[in-house]
Formats: sequence, C-alpha cells, structure tokens
Amino acid sequence: MSIIQPVEPTSVARAALSETLKRFRREGLHADPLVFGSHRRAEAVVMPWALYVAVLPAIEDAQIAPVLRERMHDGRERVSLEDAIDELGFDRAEFDL
Repeated sequence: MSIIQPVEPTSVARAALSETLKRFRREGLHADPLVFGSHRRAEAVVMPWALYVAVLPAIEDAQIAPVLRERMHDGRERVSLEDAIDELGFDRAEFDL
C-alpha cells in the first residue's frame, strides 16, 4: 500500500466502487484505499474493513486528544481520562485503562 494515493473525482469513485470492493476482497489489509473528492482535493477515503479495524484505536485517540488538550489549558479543573472517554461517548472497555 502506498501512502500517497491519487484523488479521484466523486463520479469516478462512485463508478469504481464495485471494482474497489472486489480488490479489497482480493488484497485484504494491503489493498490501497480509494481516495476521492471534488476538484481533486481529498475529502474522503474508502478502505478495507480490516484496515479500518486496525487503525480504529489511533482514530479514537485522535478524537480524544483535542478535548484533553483543551481541558489541560483552559484553567478548568482537570478531568480524568475515564471521564473524558465517557463524555465523548466511547466504550471504556475499548481502552487499556
């Protein structure tokens, strides 16, 4: 898989979706994602499910980090990681606490 992917127009991505799914089934975790958007500007990505599951912990960390940073620097009382996870609606069982 290459980190740099060409950005397809949305119409091309839509037309290529069936073939993309076949490629995902064939190549699994190592299949290149389908990146698309308007005016060749990346706006969305379709990736193999196995890859999504593998990167989900990093995605969740990225969603939580800005909230924790804001709270650390706004003068408010600090909040525990557990409370931040609850407030954001995540399942505590998914984190190594």
